[in-house]
Amino acid sequence: MSPDHALADHEKTVPAAGDRTSAAAGDDTAIRELIERWVRAVDAGDPAGTVADHADDVVMFDVPPPAEGVRGLDAYRAAWPEFLRWQTQGARFELTSLEVTAGEDVAFAHALLRCGSPDDLARDPRNRLRLTFGLRRQDGRWVIAHEHHSFPLADGDSDSGSAEVRALHERWFLDTTARDLDALMAPIADDVVSYEHEQPLRHVGADAVRQVCRRGLETSGGAVTWDVPDLRIVARGDLAVGWGLDRVRVEQPDGSTVEHWSRGTRVFQRIGGSWQMVHQHVSYPYDPESGIARTDLRP
Repeated sequence: MSPDHALADHEKTVPAAGDRTSAAAGDDTAIRELIERWVRAVDAGDPAGTVADHADDVVMFDVPPPAEGVRGLDAYRAAWPEFLRWQTQGARFELTSLEVTAGEDVAFAHALLRCGSPDDLARDPRNRLRLTFGLRRQDGRWVIAHEHHSFPLADGDSDSGSAEVRALHERWFLDTTARDLDALMAPIADDVVSYEHEQPLRHVGADAVRQVCRRGLETSGGAVTWDVPDLRIVARGDLAVGWGLDRVRVEQPDGSTVEHWSRGTRVFQRIGGSWQMVHQHVSYPYDPESGIARTDLRP
């Protein structure tokens, strides 16, 4: 073969620089649109859209445990329902920036999002959820093979414990609405000591706390919601404490809602890689003249 023929064959198999640039730009656009669809699906609480365009062997490093990450599409799908229920209650998941870099068969992207309830975003409007995506071309289309989610450290916290304990509270709020007693008890230590609103002076052990939670759910005829709008958390190593004013709303048979506030402090310990509540103290202030608990007070 002559040198001229060899050069001609090479030019047939190697795309021109302009073609490569055009293809890369097209890939960047396709990946951007894929991620934007995913963000819209999460924001809308759409399970199918959240899982779409992910590889069967996807690995997600999320803010909550497990520390080793969520591995495989089935585990990825199972990790989302509680968060998506929270989204449908008014939380936001909004893209603020997205950068994409695509190669021939692999690509990565990084993004910042506003993620939180209206109270969260009002309290800290500059806070952002940080995401990194790893993608690969599979059967002619781009799929997400890896996600890494994180929040920056806040309020001087020395590790990611604050975000994890906050996520635990968010799951508690959802589980209260769902009246899921087993889920409510899942992060409570077997040897927990809880100072409840009701007697005795202290409740010792998860079984005792479970009875208090069961009574609370069973005596509430209508929908029940619980949240802590001013929740503060400090985490150091394997210990964390959260405190704030507990707001409980109970729907009445006539459609009205009764709301009451109390004070709550909760102590957590990281045990076996997950956070568990080891102590709780909830209380109402009392009127010193009558000795009656004031359940009618508002912040």
